[in-house]
Amino acid sequence: MFRFTLFLFTFFVVTSQSLYSQNRIERMEPPNWWVGMVSEDLEIMVYGKNIGLCEIRLEKYDGVVLKEVKKVQNSNYVFISLTIAPQTVPGNLVFTLNSEKEAQVDFTYPLLKREGIKQHTVGFSSADMVYLITPDRFANGNTSNDNVNGFADKVNRKDKGGRHGGDIQGIINHLGYLSDMGFTSLWINPMLENAMPKNSYHGYAITDFYKVDPRFGSNELYKVMVKKAKEKGLTVIMDMVANHIGLKHWWMKDLPSQDWINQWPEYTETNHRKSIILDPYAAAVDRKTFFDGWFVPTMPDLNQKNQELATYLIQNAIWWIEYSGISGIRMDTYPYPDMEFMNDWSKAISEEYPLFTIVGEEWSTNPNQVAYWQQGKKNYNNYESHLKSVMDFPLQSALVNSLNSEKTWASSWIELYETLAQDYVYADPNQLMIFSDNHDMSRMYTQLNEDFDLYKLALVYLATTRGIPQLYYGTEILMTNPGTDDHGIIRSDFPGGWENDAISAFTGLGLSLKQKEAQEFVKKLLNWRKGAAVVHDGALKHFAPKNKEEVYVLFRYNDQKKIMVVLNKNTKSVRVDLSTYKEVLGEELIGTDILSDVKIKEASELTIKARSAMIIALE
Repeated sequence: MFRFTLFLFTFFVVTSQSLYSQNRIERMEPPNWWVGMVSEDLEIMVYGKNIGLCEIRLEKYDGVVLKEVKKVQNSNYVFISLTIAPQTVPGNLVFTLNSEKEAQVDFTYPLLKREGIKQHTVGFSSADMVYLITPDRFANGNTSNDNVNGFADKVNRKDKGGRHGGDIQGIINHLGYLSDMGFTSLWINPMLENAMPKNSYHGYAITDFYKVDPRFGSNELYKVMVKKAKEKGLTVIMDMVANHIGLKHWWMKDLPSQDWINQWPEYTETNHRKSIILDPYAAAVDRKTFFDGWFVPTMPDLNQKNQELATYLIQNAIWWIEYSGISGIRMDTYPYPDMEFMNDWSKAISEEYPLFTIVGEEWSTNPNQVAYWQQGKKNYNNYESHLKSVMDFPLQSALVNSLNSEKTWASSWIELYETLAQDYVYADPNQLMIFSDNHDMSRMYTQLNEDFDLYKLALVYLATTRGIPQLYYGTEILMTNPGTDDHGIIRSDFPGGWENDAISAFTGLGLSLKQKEAQEFVKKLLNWRKGAAVVHDGALKHFAPKNKEEVYVLFRYNDQKKIMVVLNKNTKSVRVDLSTYKEVLGEELIGTDILSDVKIKEASELTIKARSAMIIALE
């Protein structure tokens, strides 16, 4: 068993001599707050040499009450708990620090006016098409920030696990491309500081929760990106992590308390047994190992049962929403932190921003495990979640398996059909995030063995079934990871994102004919979907594929519109008897195939080409 020696955090006894040192406020987090928030509560983490040994007072400020100054195990921290009345005016709070042997020290804390009515921020929904970006690998818009003093992980595009230089400016420079392709929302992998010695490009080992990594840009530039994206019809989903931090997080040099992270006598890794959450027979030791075990030795596992830490993480999420104007959050490894904390976290955000959307990652192909976390689900143990959306790993797996399967006595579509048929376990299937692939798995084109026909069938299904569809960057140009599951290869550079790239997906330079065809196919499909309200929230009806029949048919419909989706896996053209679908279709078919622009008049049967799809807008 791999053994890992944890840091021993001992908190020295402060002598009277140390009281003579000058008090220094090194950090205040959140760095500011706003008046007029729904919640009147605020807790400020203040960090500075021996600040916990001082008396802290708040000078009178109308509408603000100092409830408590919380001292913790480490005297370098205090937590200042305030209430801020709804009608409080913006300004600077003034705090005074006093000790018996030091002069009084004042420090200020800004309360800002809210920009607009952020509580009405509308999140992402089934009307959106989400584009997932790993920013280090998308586009380098500012080479001057490739390497930054004090950050050991330097740019090296030849290193598959190294930093390649993609940044915020690179995304800003190509917002027009993303909008033109038909995307409406951007999910961007974490961009907060990851001051780790190597392999920091992915963003999931955060070392400062309030600071954008300078190799990506700055907090201010992130805010600009969100604003410019909105101008192009794109919202931004921020990727967040509450389960763990990077080993080089500034806390790790001086923890507020020993229970700030989950400590073990020796390194203990999570068992990843998410099934224990629903398991009525689960052993306590297995539950503890799952929730409190670490992902890897370089990612300390946070203890959200510590109330100050829990409040800190909740306020951090709210701060980023209010500061940057993002429209959604994707929460990494949603089941791994303390369950009650995650409920409090999502509830606090939804109370502050009722129309906002959070999607949680629950990587399970079991619909029951995924459904457990969605808001409105009635669970056997009375756990009531406040999470609006969950990532639909079961449907992604079933889609790929069905497309790759050979027909036997039953249709190869059966796994996909039966997975969708289990939607009864979800509180709201239309709020699930469905997807082709993501940054942690092989690319879809690789999963489909680089079969272009199957690729197009998959995209048509994702664009027309229920849920919130998401594609990974490069899916539109058939990016692959042949022969390896290495994440550094899966997250390869997007061609054209770097100056002097020989191939550019942005301009078409050097793309193969098949890549160009794929890009145009995606563009047409997504731009049609953008205006197809019947696909966004219409009812869904699908028909069971018949034995050995390689055709799968589903309908989306509302009071105004109907579409018929036909997916044919056969290696030859097939004639489809439309009488099977009379209950939705009526006596005959009149409409237009969106993909080919071919009109169909008064048809009682339909001929669909080999290994192809049709999306028929019915009249």
